Amino acid sequence: MKKQKILFWSTTTLIALFEGLMPALTSQSEMAKEGITHLGYPLYFGNALVIFKVLGVLALIIPQMPKRIKEWAYAGFAFDFIFAAISHGEVDGVNGQTFIPFIALAILGVSYFNFHKINPIRK
Repeated sequence: MKKQKILFWSTTTLIALFEGLMPALTSQSEMAKEGITHLGYPLYFGNALVIFKVLGVLALIIPQMPKRIKEWAYAGFAFDFIFAAISHGEVDGVNGQTFIPFIALAILGVSYFNFHKINPIRK
């Protein structure tokens, strides 16, 4: 159980840093705005994305959050990573940057798997 808790918190912390804290701190930078427009999205989409990422991170890291909300947060991040890979692949062609979201998806998967190991579903 201790191993699962360590894996859960370390992977969840990585997700929180890269999907919550970094976007919240850098979303208004010129580089972030250029990145959103380069992919063909309007700037307001980037702002909405940051809000939902921060809310998703809060759902994952707050222990008292209902499990159903955590499930939605995991699903939202999974969709985010998959669509990020698709967007990069469509705009820039398939290259190394296309696969970076899949690394984040794997980290999210480890968090999700270990969340369910330490919080089994009771019937």
